[in-house]
Amino acid sequence: MAKIHNVKVGFFALPPATRLVDARHGDHDVIELITVALTDETGATGIGYTFTGGHNGAAIHKGIEADIVPLLAGEDADQIAAIWDKIWWACHYGGRGGPMVLALSAVDIALWDLKAKRAGLPLWRLLGGYSTSVRCYAGGIDLHLEGDALLATVDAAIATGQTAYKMKVGRDNLAEDVARLTAVRRHVGDDFTLMIDANMKYRASEAITAARAFQPALPLWFEEPVVPEDIDGLARVAQEGGLAVATGENFRSLWEFAETIKRTPISYPQPDVTNCGGVSAFMKIAALADAFHLPIASHGAHDITVHLMAACPNASYLEAHGFGLDRYISHPLIIKDGFAQAPEIPGIGFTFDEEGLSAFCVSAQEHDLRS
Repeated sequence: MAKIHNVKVGFFALPPATRLVDARHGDHDVIELITVALTDETGATGIGYTFTGGHNGAAIHKGIEADIVPLLAGEDADQIAAIWDKIWWACHYGGRGGPMVLALSAVDIALWDLKAKRAGLPLWRLLGGYSTSVRCYAGGIDLHLEGDALLATVDAAIATGQTAYKMKVGRDNLAEDVARLTAVRRHVGDDFTLMIDANMKYRASEAITAARAFQPALPLWFEEPVVPEDIDGLARVAQEGGLAVATGENFRSLWEFAETIKRTPISYPQPDVTNCGGVSAFMKIAALADAFHLPIASHGAHDITVHLMAACPNASYLEAHGFGLDRYISHPLIIKDGFAQAPEIPGIGFTFDEEGLSAFCVSAQEHDLRS
């Protein structure tokens, strides 16, 4: 037994390294980062985080401080499933599907980091281990770019070792998106993997039209063509658009993935460990996809998700996300010839640069849970 003795919660407002634009959210002026550090009675510490594109960070932060921290008092850090269930049901009535799930995700990640560190294993090995590397792609947030600026962004991704790139679509003028995608395909050649992401821009009929227009450029998948609530519309796009569909970054539970997999012919379920319920939920979603003979893809948080994907026999592509925290962590993701390397450092394999983050700190509080 290893009781949780201390919880430290941080809230940071980070400036993006470059301009980031997508079809539904527009410009991302700030990235809100919420961190959790759990220390047990042995002195070992596990860290986790979640993030937003600029809104609701305060609600997530407050949810951890006011609602979750008291629930951790006296808990055995090894009993992750019991803690997850306790938090889920305690916060269910007011928080189901909202900021509390992101808060729970950050805490769950920290618990798994702590467990892996105490075991002396990298998280992917603790979770069962499957491969020492995972295919990955660069997730561009580039709707504002075209021409040479867009091609330069793709080239920059290739220079880091990437052999796949996802670009944004969803401009008001479909012809502009088609021209942008066509230009990128011509630039990288037919053997290079491209994906496209609409960030929920379209209604189903519009998405079908767009998908058919994008077909000649041979994208591997068409991501989030419609809002997550429109399961029937998503099914229509997957059936009539002629492109494989990926979705899931805005699903907030295992059960949303279950309904979507049962009711639609999606090709790539795509959870985000920082908002689906953490490591515990992500691995259940991956197993669910495997039971339906589907590959799992990932969204965001590549520094953590590389471990989860490396533990999945049905892993397809890890997203190296445009919101990445590479500037603020000790061991950023390593990519070689299109594959992200699974770290061998115990736990999730990095620590935060607290000095670097301090300039953007909104709040940092420590809670001593010893009675």
